[in-house]
Parts: sequence; C-alpha cells; structure tokens
Amino acid sequence: MKALILGAAAGGGFPQWNCRCAVCAVYWSGDPRAKRRTQSSVAISRDGHSWTLLNASPDIGTQIASNRPLWPRELRDSPITSVVLTNADVDHIAGLLSLRERQAFDLFALPAVHEALVLNPIFQVISSSRPVKVVADEPFTTADGITIELFAVPGKAPLYLEGDDPRIGSEAGETAGVIVRDGERVLAYVPGCAHFSSALSARLAGADAILFDGTVFTDDEMIRAGVGEKTGRRMGHLPIAGPDGSLGVLAGLPAARKIYVHINNTNPILIEGSPEWEEVNRAGVEIAYDGMEMEL
Repeated sequence: MKALILGAAAGGGFPQWNCRCAVCAVYWSGDPRAKRRTQSSVAISRDGHSWTLLNASPDIGTQIASNRPLWPRELRDSPITSVVLTNADVDHIAGLLSLRERQAFDLFALPAVHEALVLNPIFQVISSSRPVKVVADEPFTTADGITIELFAVPGKAPLYLEGDDPRIGSEAGETAGVIVRDGERVLAYVPGCAHFSSALSARLAGADAILFDGTVFTDDEMIRAGVGEKTGRRMGHLPIAGPDGSLGVLAGLPAARKIYVHINNTNPILIEGSPEWEEVNRAGVEIAYDGMEMEL
C-alpha cells in the first residue's frame, strides 16, 4: 500500500495568504527552513494505478498537478476512483467542487457528513459522484480494492454548522478517523481530534503508521499569535504539547511511523530546526510535508 501526502497544512495552508504571524513571516522572508504546504489531503493506492483520496482540500487542483500518479491518462480520465471524507470542514470538502467535471467517483462518509453536503445546494454540481453512507466501525471496500473503516473520534460540527453552543468532543459522527488495511498492514489517519480517549489509543495501537492531527503546538497558540480568539481545543483540535497533549501519547504507541498532518500556519513545527520541531522529532514523530511518500 502506498500513501502520498498531497497537503500537510490545515485550513488556509502555509503560509496563509493573508497572514504574517511569526511563523508565516519566516516563509515570507524567504527562509528555506519554512516550506510551503497546501491544505490537508492524502492519497492512497494498492497498485499505484488507482487512487483513493482521504479528504478533498481546496487545493486539490494544484495537488493533482504536482503529483504525476494522479494525472489523467486518456482524453477524459482520472486515476481517482474514490474520495473518503473525515468531516465536513471547508478544508476537507471544498475540493469536491473542483472534481465536478462529470468524472464519476465513489464518495464515502459517515451520515452526518453527507447530510452537511446535502444542506448546501452548491454540492449538487458533483452529481457524477456516487454518495455512499458508511456505518461507523463497519469496514467497506473501495473500487480499487482498499479496505477502509471509518470510526467516530472526539470532534465537533463544522464551523458553519456549530451554532452558539457547540458540543466539543462529540462522537456523533461529525468527525471520523480512518483505518486503512491492506493485508496485515494498517494505516490510521486522524486529521482532526479534540482529545485522546482510551478507545482511540487502543485503536491506534494496532496501526503500523499513524497520520495524526498536528494543528496547533500549544492550546493558546492562535491567541498568543494575535490571529484568533479560540483555543485549539475550542476548534476541536488537541494540542501537541503539554501533559495531556498528543505528543506524549503518540510517542508511546508502537507504530513504526507517526506523522503530524493538518498543521496550522501558526504552528512553529513548520520551521525546520525550531525548538518545537526538535521536540517533536526527538519523540520519534515526523512532520508531514507536501509530496511525502509512505509505503507499507
């Protein structure tokens, strides 16, 4: 099984187009330690010929153009046969609008995510897709023979649906993790997670490789950066650092590879060699970049 990280950043990408926070400023200054990253998405394949997308970011057109395995091979064609959505956040579904040119593909998601798409009539333009409502914890097989299981993880409703009193840490299906199996090999993909439950830790303990939510390094990161008023947890994202952060848990899991994805533009791990970058690497966790490849 092959996995190709198409985009490693959170919503807005890195650098964010209208941001000059301390981390984005490093990129804008031309410092080579800060590499551009597009918004969160992963492609997986058993044979390198047919591909399944895990989320469809707003940058999907650029990501396809940057990765030759996803290029069309005939007059009207795409190696992309399926798309699996982990939630209905803009940075994970907006790319569907760029896949609207009458190219059929299966669209897998939990019911709450499909319902969010139905509520917005603009997504009717992807009428060539085949919506498939998935039952949590029940494996399904994509057209290219990949066995996948979606499971609820602590999260929240998308920003545009959350209302005045959002339920943070909800496990009602608004946010999902993905388990991908190819024979005995297991890849886990969790780009959004509000907290590490014992059930989640147990599930990830069986994975050979883990791609996990690395949105913010500290919970109050965006507040201290002066670019937001919400903590990471309020946005449904567990911070990396701290006694109850994700790094300590990930470091203790047996997976051969553990990689942070969905990294916000304010997160200092985006600067190679920073103290935060060093801390993550010392713990045995990698930091995703666009074009990163894995083979299990």
